[in-house]
Amino acid sequence: MSARARIVGWMLAVVGLALSVSIFVTWTILLTRLDHRIDLELTNEVEKLRRYAPTALDPKTGHPVTNVEDLLAGYLALNAPDRWETFFSIVDGNASKIHGVPPPVRLDTDERLVARMATATKPQSAEVETAAGTVHYAVIPVTVAADRRPGHFVVAILYDQHRAEIVDAVRALGLSALAALVLAGAAGWFVAGRVLAPVRLVSQTAEQISDSTDLTRRLDVPGDDDVAALAATFNHMLDRLEQAFVVQRHFMDDAGHELRTPITVIRGHLELMGDDPADRAETLALVTDELDRMNRIVDDLLTLAKAEQPGFLALDDVELADLTVSVVAKARALGERRWRVDEVAEARVPADRQRLTQALMQLVANAVRHTTDDDLIAVGSAVRDGWVELWVRDSGPGVAPADRERIFGRFIRGAGRTGTHDGAGLGLAIVRSIAEAHGGNVKVTEAPGGGACFVMSIPLWELWEVR
Repeated sequence: MSARARIVGWMLAVVGLALSVSIFVTWTILLTRLDHRIDLELTNEVEKLRRYAPTALDPKTGHPVTNVEDLLAGYLALNAPDRWETFFSIVDGNASKIHGVPPPVRLDTDERLVARMATATKPQSAEVETAAGTVHYAVIPVTVAADRRPGHFVVAILYDQHRAEIVDAVRALGLSALAALVLAGAAGWFVAGRVLAPVRLVSQTAEQISDSTDLTRRLDVPGDDDVAALAATFNHMLDRLEQAFVVQRHFMDDAGHELRTPITVIRGHLELMGDDPADRAETLALVTDELDRMNRIVDDLLTLAKAEQPGFLALDDVELADLTVSVVAKARALGERRWRVDEVAEARVPADRQRLTQALMQLVANAVRHTTDDDLIAVGSAVRDGWVELWVRDSGPGVAPADRERIFGRFIRGAGRTGTHDGAGLGLAIVRSIAEAHGGNVKVTEAPGGGACFVMSIPLWELWEVR
């Protein structure tokens, strides 16, 4: 069973139960009130007769009534029964008078019932089954001092007729509740379909992606409810998956592109290696150098792949002055240059100290490769306009304006003074990845007095996504 059918089914079950309970409670309350109303009506008729008897007058003489039959006849003429009621009198054990309005059922014609009623010595009530259903009645004994004949006044209420009205009302309520349930089911089916449409879209999209590996599809679900949140989460998952596939594809392409050359070199030299010890030693040295280069390439590729994944940064408070000075101290071992600290920022920044050190050392190593012993390499840090700037500048040949953006790509090598190059061309790409992981960027400009100045900028106060 689909989720839509289950939702509508449970909704109808709950609504149906609620309506059933409501109808049952209504039925019970109405019947209770009917019983109470009938009891009040019977009691009221007894009180009315008691109030009438002492004041009853003979219409012919104008004197108090001395005949029990006349007393009861006068009361019948004065007091009209309500709907589904009937009044009659009993005199000396026999039915005497009945109200002029014909009742649905004649109790006064039942001799056995009349005889039983005539035995009442005090007001009493009971019920009897008739052709018209259950009838509740009250028998009121009446006596007149001047008349020895016993008299009785009977008030009969047709209970089942009143009950039938309640039954009709409850039946109408039940039918309207059933109609409401059908409408609620239709509306629930429609609403559940609208609400679950994004869920079906998620399923269809996931199936299409599974069949075609197309990770560019996204869900467009407006609103801010749980389903929209699910769609947003699904889109976010697709973003991550697409990014992971792109990283994997780039890694495979880059690795295949860059490792093919050293593997070819190694294979060629091993195939041509002879038995001469000197030749074998030379080949072994060349193979070892190529393997070392392959190891560096793999390490750099892994760093670039990690830069696009969560957990690349381990944030901590980094003291910029200490970072700047420590980089210069480590860089002195890379070559005999005129090393200098331009400026240090007296500030702390939430960042990954090891990654920042790695980026600056890459820039320093790049500067060493493009300078000679007499050249200057300077490292500095500063806080400007809410941004932290870390830079490495040198007095080398600089970078041509046309190459200042291109050199940050993968496997792009810049030419040195001698026109030669080494490395895999991944160093500056790693620097850019580290800067972007911190929410910043890196650029190269012309240094004062000539040369290149690489500036890495990261926000000081802005909170970026931890990657």
